[in-house]
Amino acid sequence: MASALDDDEIGSDDYYSLLNVRREATQEELKAAYRRLCMLYHPDKHRDPELKRQAETLFNLVHEAYEVLSDPQARAIYDIYGKRGLDVEGWEVVERRRTPAEIREEYERLQREREERRLQQRTNPKGTISVGIDATDLFDRYEEDYEDMVGGVPHVEINKMHISQSIEAPLTSRDTAILSGSLSTHNGNGGGTINVAFRRVTSAKGWGEVEVGAGDTHGPLFGLKIFRNLTPRFFVTAQCGLQFSSRGVRPGITTVLARHLDKNTMGYLQWRWGIQSSMNTSIVRDTKSSHFTFAMQLGIPHTFMMMSYQYKFQDEDQTKIKGSVKSGFFGTVVEYGAERKISRHSVLGATVSVGVPQGVSLKIKLNRASQTYFFPIHLTDQLLPSAVFYATVGPLVFYLAIQQLIIRPYVQAQKEQDLEKQRESSASNIAKKKQEAEAAVLLMQESVRRIIEAEESRMGLIILNAWYGKFVTDNSRKHERAKVIDVTVPLQCLVKDSKLILTEATKSGLPGFYDPCVGEEKSLKVLYQFRGVMHQVLSGDTEPLRIPKQSHRIDADT
Repeated sequence: MASALDDDEIGSDDYYSLLNVRREATQEELKAAYRRLCMLYHPDKHRDPELKRQAETLFNLVHEAYEVLSDPQARAIYDIYGKRGLDVEGWEVVERRRTPAEIREEYERLQREREERRLQQRTNPKGTISVGIDATDLFDRYEEDYEDMVGGVPHVEINKMHISQSIEAPLTSRDTAILSGSLSTHNGNGGGTINVAFRRVTSAKGWGEVEVGAGDTHGPLFGLKIFRNLTPRFFVTAQCGLQFSSRGVRPGITTVLARHLDKNTMGYLQWRWGIQSSMNTSIVRDTKSSHFTFAMQLGIPHTFMMMSYQYKFQDEDQTKIKGSVKSGFFGTVVEYGAERKISRHSVLGATVSVGVPQGVSLKIKLNRASQTYFFPIHLTDQLLPSAVFYATVGPLVFYLAIQQLIIRPYVQAQKEQDLEKQRESSASNIAKKKQEAEAAVLLMQESVRRIIEAEESRMGLIILNAWYGKFVTDNSRKHERAKVIDVTVPLQCLVKDSKLILTEATKSGLPGFYDPCVGEEKSLKVLYQFRGVMHQVLSGDTEPLRIPKQSHRIDADT
């Protein structure tokens, strides 16, 4: 499915911001804004050749914005896909009399055609590396009956390892080939498997998959998997397989029924017959702030009941804390842990597992894009408080140290590097926008003089000073340099009937404005006089602003 363009792509030439109108603006509001700017920038109003040339450039920009937004079809395309959407390959064949919904459908069709041409170049690699570590010597060596000590140094070893990888090769828009393989070793014994699957999307409601595989431990494998949406809220998955080995053919069948119980809750019912027969039922509730799972299973050899809860913090690092309890014939296990985003593509997590008879383990997981690195560390077979304490506190202290010494400086350096690249790539465009803004300010001078005279005569709204850009107010960031531009004249030019109204669009697109700090957070600070009293207001880049309604009074000396 076609996707809308990024905000940066849309915001680079924001027609709504240029005209200073709402995204829901009516034709009358568009026409009024267009007429006002035409009066300001019309080339015939200027005799100086240089001013006349600059006015003509700005007049054409305003005319281009009005032409797009006043045309319902072009506006529908612009609202969804930005300015680039108006130039899509093949777009000229679309009839102009279509509705916005039909235009979106046609655009998505053209996008799908482009995607299909690139299918052969796409794969979806996924991989997992798991390294099991036996560290029981760290704690069990203090037991009275422990005598096997080597020079007093604890013995820590890697006792198992597993590596798996898969790639997808789209053949057509409906057919996909999947190649996967794995290697495993445990206490000196190892093996591997390789699988090839072919998946076909049969309709919008389902797909089917055929899989064949071979391995040195289990022998050849043949499997079939089917997915089907029975209703918009109910689907079923069925899987059957034949495992060939020296003991003969071992069949297996798995069926999963799932239903949406409400907007955020799913119910599952699973039946498995074969090597490990079981019946399992579970309820999963996933919301913006939490994830809850309850499951029960009756089976051979595993019968258990499990409940888990995860809380999602609404912070930039997507921090999550979780806990679970699982109890059955094999014993009881309690797990708790946390995970956090440490960079743009990496998530680090740690979980402590305490159980009978399993003992205490620490599981560390790192997700890097589509790759997963898993390190289960078995600390002790006993329930030792010291092992639980160090498994809990150790990773936390280690993470805080690494966060301060390595991760935070690295992420900050990456951000600065990305900003520098963004500035370099947009340098010519910013220089052009700056030139246009300076030209607009020159053309506004006469209009601003008349507006100030009119406002002074009725003690109305006078913009004393206005700045736009990045302000440094935090003491910890005093080493950073403020990057602002003076926008006093452009704001005064927007004053009408003692009111200044700015819409929710980015302010860098307003007449007389440009972006002084690409990729950084920006705001607008205004010092103005209304009814003879001075006021100050601070507004975010895309935050709507209404003056004099939203303000706070300050002393004249300030």
